Amino acid sequence: MPQDPPGEGQPKGSGVEYQDVEAGYFEARQLRRHARVGSLWALGVGAVISGDFFGWNFGLAAGGFGGLLIATVIITVMYAGLCFSIAEMSPALPHTGGAYSFARSAMGPWGAYVTGLAENMEYVLTPAVIVVGIGGYLGAIFETPDAWAPAWWAAAYLVFVGLNVVGVEVTFRFTVVITLLALAILAVFYVAAIPHLDLARWAYTVEPDAGESAFLPHGWRGVLAALPFAIWFYLAIEQLPLAAEESHDPRVDMPRGILLGLLTLVVCAFLTLVLSAGIAPGAAALGASDEPLFDGLRTVFGAGLGTRLLALVAVAGLVASFHTIIFAYGRQIFSLSRAGYFPHFLSRTHTRRNTPHVALLAGAALGYAVACTIHVLGADHPVGAVLLNMAVFGAVISYVLQMASFILLRRRLPDIDRPYRSPLGIAGAVVAGLIAALTGVALFVSDPIYQKVVIGAAVWYALGLIYFGVIGRHQLVYAPEEAFALAARRAQATRDPIVQSGSPEGS
Repeated sequence: MPQDPPGEGQPKGSGVEYQDVEAGYFEARQLRRHARVGSLWALGVGAVISGDFFGWNFGLAAGGFGGLLIATVIITVMYAGLCFSIAEMSPALPHTGGAYSFARSAMGPWGAYVTGLAENMEYVLTPAVIVVGIGGYLGAIFETPDAWAPAWWAAAYLVFVGLNVVGVEVTFRFTVVITLLALAILAVFYVAAIPHLDLARWAYTVEPDAGESAFLPHGWRGVLAALPFAIWFYLAIEQLPLAAEESHDPRVDMPRGILLGLLTLVVCAFLTLVLSAGIAPGAAALGASDEPLFDGLRTVFGAGLGTRLLALVAVAGLVASFHTIIFAYGRQIFSLSRAGYFPHFLSRTHTRRNTPHVALLAGAALGYAVACTIHVLGADHPVGAVLLNMAVFGAVISYVLQMASFILLRRRLPDIDRPYRSPLGIAGAVVAGLIAALTGVALFVSDPIYQKVVIGAAVWYALGLIYFGVIGRHQLVYAPEEAFALAARRAQATRDPIVQSGSPEGS
């Protein structure tokens, strides 16, 4: 790929430097196109579907049934604004960078890095949350001691990082199959749970605080505390733009995949919440469970071997998300590394398979290390809940910055080709950004555990910023995201047409 000269596009006063790379740099960092609408839908739904199997239920302890229900409505509104906005930005900037790419064109290199670092925290820690859930389900099914948990986690990372390394074709085919299987398991549970539904008996079992109701046992403070767990019903649907360079036609397929995926997840979120909390063992017990769907299956099918086998199949939901978010962090680390924001070696792709194997392995090692550290040091709090809050911390920062990018791109680059335009426009982005900001601020105020978690997440963020300030900002490369941003800057000044790097025609 030719190196565009800085010219007038070089960001003045930004304190960054671009390097000329050796011959073959981009040839050693190539991805392969494979995905179409069905694969993208499965990637989006599969990335999130574990939220219906594990994680959401901690919100019952935080806010009770009513608190989590209201929180889920609020978060659904946020994700509608977010998804419509990225459905516009992704085909307009069809690069693997995703959120980093949007921010790079809208806010320059520092804005790109801050956004990319927040998304990196989200995507590296989210698989760690899910692998804890996988370990919880497998430990319950096979009745292994708690000390075995890190071994289950390691086995899951080895299997699914390996599967992602094998090739994009295998990755997407497996994603479609495992996502459909996860949805089938949920459908079986939904149908079987309906005859057992009794909201009055089971959904209002969380002990109310003094002066509060059974519906809102912890009042409106509980709604705020339930927000990060409601996010778990949708978190990572926004990863789809990371597949842009592996999609046959991202300009058409990406908006369809994102919005169809969101619709699927909205239906699943409310069915899971109502039907799980409205049957035995009830909201209070589910609020502390590591395997809430297994608990529900035991209620509707009994505690026999058949239920254990069904629960083993139900691990498909966790596997779907674990597998697809491994895909996401691999591409996210790859894109930031290819452009020099992270060390360059992390973006090398497999010679024959064109998969970012170095990034995949590095993300797995970091996520596993954080999970094990919390497992050893955080005995007072569930490992999954702590990791979830750290992932949400990165997510809400990323969401605010992505919505700011959408608004700035609409205002500063009004003439770029937008194959899809969000019907919610700037208003939708503003609402989504405000809810994301409210979530981050309110949780810090309302939840003492979250305050401690944020300190750990802030350390991650601080170390990343120090790295970029000292090293990364001097090692940038004219990757597709950078080339487009600089070309857009020059075109803005000269009123020339903007040529979109990374489109299918130009690949």
